[in-house]
Amino acid sequence: MTDLTAPNYQHSSDAAVDLGALSEIERRTRWLAVSMIHHANRVRPNPSGLKVGGHQASCASMTTIMTSLWFTALRSGDRVSVKPHASPVLHAINYLLGELDESYLTTLRQFGGLQSYPSRSKDPDPVDYSTGSVGIGATAPIWGAIARRYLNSALGVDTGSGRQYSLVGDAELDEGAVWEAIVDPGNAELGEIVWIIDLNRQSLDRVVPNIAVGRLEAMFAAAGWQVLTAKFGRLLESLFTRPGGQALRTRVLEMPNPEYQRLLRCDADELRRRLPGSGADHAQLTELIAGLDDSTLLAAIRNLGGHDMQALIDAYAQIDDTRPTVIIAYTIKGYGLPTQGHPQNHSSLLSVAEYESLAAELGRDPQHPWEPLADDSPAARLCTDTAARLRRDPVHPTEPPTVSGDFGRTPKGTATTQAALGRTLLDLTRAAPELARRVITVSPDVSSTTNLAGWINKVGVWSTAERHDWFADDAETLVRWREQPTGQHMELGIAETNLVGLISELGATWSRWAQPLFPIGVLYDPFVERALEPWTYGIYAGGQSILIGTPSGVTLAAEGGAHQSITTPSIGIETPGLICYEPAFAIDVEWTLLASIARLGRPDGTSAYLRLSTRPVEQQLAEVPTDPAARERRRKQVVAGGYPLRRRDGAVVTIVAMGAVMTEAAAAAERLDSAGVVADVVCVTSPGLLFEAMQARQGRGHGDSWILDQLFPVGRATPMVTVLDGHPHTLSFLSGINRVHHIDLGVTRYGQVGSLDEVYRYHGLDTDSIVAAALDVLGTAG
Repeated sequence: MTDLTAPNYQHSSDAAVDLGALSEIERRTRWLAVSMIHHANRVRPNPSGLKVGGHQASCASMTTIMTSLWFTALRSGDRVSVKPHASPVLHAINYLLGELDESYLTTLRQFGGLQSYPSRSKDPDPVDYSTGSVGIGATAPIWGAIARRYLNSALGVDTGSGRQYSLVGDAELDEGAVWEAIVDPGNAELGEIVWIIDLNRQSLDRVVPNIAVGRLEAMFAAAGWQVLTAKFGRLLESLFTRPGGQALRTRVLEMPNPEYQRLLRCDADELRRRLPGSGADHAQLTELIAGLDDSTLLAAIRNLGGHDMQALIDAYAQIDDTRPTVIIAYTIKGYGLPTQGHPQNHSSLLSVAEYESLAAELGRDPQHPWEPLADDSPAARLCTDTAARLRRDPVHPTEPPTVSGDFGRTPKGTATTQAALGRTLLDLTRAAPELARRVITVSPDVSSTTNLAGWINKVGVWSTAERHDWFADDAETLVRWREQPTGQHMELGIAETNLVGLISELGATWSRWAQPLFPIGVLYDPFVERALEPWTYGIYAGGQSILIGTPSGVTLAAEGGAHQSITTPSIGIETPGLICYEPAFAIDVEWTLLASIARLGRPDGTSAYLRLSTRPVEQQLAEVPTDPAARERRRKQVVAGGYPLRRRDGAVVTIVAMGAVMTEAAAAAERLDSAGVVADVVCVTSPGLLFEAMQARQGRGHGDSWILDQLFPVGRATPMVTVLDGHPHTLSFLSGINRVHHIDLGVTRYGQVGSLDEVYRYHGLDTDSIVAAALDVLGTAG
């Protein structure tokens, strides 16, 4: 089986490595990183007294790893995700490479300056991946690798090749999202993935007592990864060859993590007493270390692989580019700092005296910490050569293909909004084939139950290699699972974090590789909340994508309370960079989906979330205008947040409904009419856009305030009943537009299994409840 998408790497180099120059750069990088944090906390004025923070110890454990990687192994096509607390190290390296002006070094954690954690969208220097949300930045290069391969294979775009590195703290391996990504079956074929674990055995609060490295190695290996270990440096390895050396190796390997960390706090005399321990090898160890001078002994106990340039360079040379690789690098938190090894050094800051002592040790001037390397030094020349090697061409985004806002078809009969999704995607392949080529759907094993079968049969399933479909000749198999490098659907396991991580990176190709894609992730709406944090972080990082939550709400009556989403309708109000729609009719799905696609893949673009339903709805209730101008006016209203579904002369109450309950809202209006109570009906498609419009009208934001005049004109202001299959606060703000009396109906408690009528009645979403609320609000209004 041939892998048609596998990158062709060229990372080997016969050039001699100047370890002296590398060591000088490592020391300068450590000094600069520590100094940025010191300046932010000890020098820059802080009138509020609030903690500024920073992580000097976490930076120090990474400086050797990052110096060796950047200055020996990286190539311009590579991308790196840097662990959040090491962001000052990244900025220090960028400064030495000429990619960051000195003026920014005093702005760490300052408004408009260097961000607390690496940020693609806000930092002024090159950052490949935004990190900070635990587990999300670490796994992003996996999804970035897939996105790059997809561009190369499915669109025929040449983005070059390169490795995708993740620099990960060992405590981050506690995050479940990390392992969800590692064990996904498709990722075992991604040879460009390289993780380097900063194994300093400390978390925020403590020395972790039982980090079982063997278990971690076995878990990575079981997932198909190559496992490399940089455990000891050359000094320790040389001592292991001496008489008593094997006893020393056994002692270091078998002592508990806290005991080892305690040894780092010892002076030479105390170390000579503690290191031999009380075991059978006590005498051999005592004799071995008796032959070492104090400086050698102190250096030896700290000589771990993650702080030995040659050990790391040797590990990079062993990377197997046919499968993912993890390099476990043993390090010391706070390496080279007075706080090294201290169990609470995670966020501790060097005192002024400690900082000055470090300056003296490194030969630096604490009053002028940003002094550059000497121009004629080997270290400066290495920086110049590295900068030239890593230089990238600027990215000039390609203008996305234009999107038609309306296919001109009016759905008839009974349909669901979920089914309309599949039909709209198929219509797109016929009406706009060039645009449709850039659409890629992703699903966590729910394709067949979310109406994607027709789309999958049309475009195929993407994989790194073409695979035989053994059910192609089975007449009873409705979904044709044709896996090939040109397919446009990706199937993941049941892991929502993986789903949104992937669509976020697919949605970032416009800025990474100047090629826009239109990723659409589809999952059950009850699990949107599980995916929300990593997805919003992807949006923050510049990924633009569409998430479809379907089926949704208590309308999924037969599934019971555990699968009846309540809070998702208001996501669009609360999430920056995200527009949410909950269409009531099939035509609304088409118009909102096309509008959402049109907003993707551009510098001012936004992501979208569509909340759909499997409830069959009579499409004639939409009363889609037949006049072309009136139809276009309706389409613009749908996209802007809502439209008047029913207007009657003499209306005394307004029913405002969204999504699946539109049937009950329309029936309630008819019932009220028959009782002599005339009602208007407004169909809301996006509460978030209406909230933005309301804010814009008040001069507090930007939005299309014209839509409020068309939905809620002052001349038709009446008491209001709002209703949706979700929490009632979602629409409650609408009464404030004209300051009218209101009652808000929705879901405020967990449900249970039942028929749709029973469940709606239980939550007060049925026609009777809407009618009663309308009469009650009229009574309140007097």
